[in-house]
Amino acid sequence: MALQVDLAGKTALVSGSTAGIGLAIAAGLAAEHARVIVNGRTSARVDHAVSHLRAKYPGANVVGLAADLSTAAGVAAVIAVYPEVDILVNNLGIVEPTPFEAITDEDWLRFLQRT
Repeated sequence: MALQVDLAGKTALVSGSTAGIGLAIAAGLAAEHARVIVNGRTSARVDHAVSHLRAKYPGANVVGLAADLSTAAGVAAVIAVYPEVDILVNNLGIVEPTPFEAITDEDWLRFLQRT
């Protein structure tokens, strides 16, 4: 039996939510009636993800905001439009198929500082 949680009245921001795991998380939140803010770096990808979620969950409160949250300017843009959220899912990240022990210190810094 799946756990049902009613998130009506809650606003959720899911960073990096135009595809993959982020989009699945956004879908789950939309299914539980949260207002979902879809985020990605390009308007085209954000618009596509928002359209997908609205089609999958008619009546869902899904909005989008294109901003690169790996930058201070991107974060400021989100805060300017959505200064308060109830749920934050930080799904940003980059992936490289490198064995753990082969990742250099420089790569770790790049992974953590830029997506």
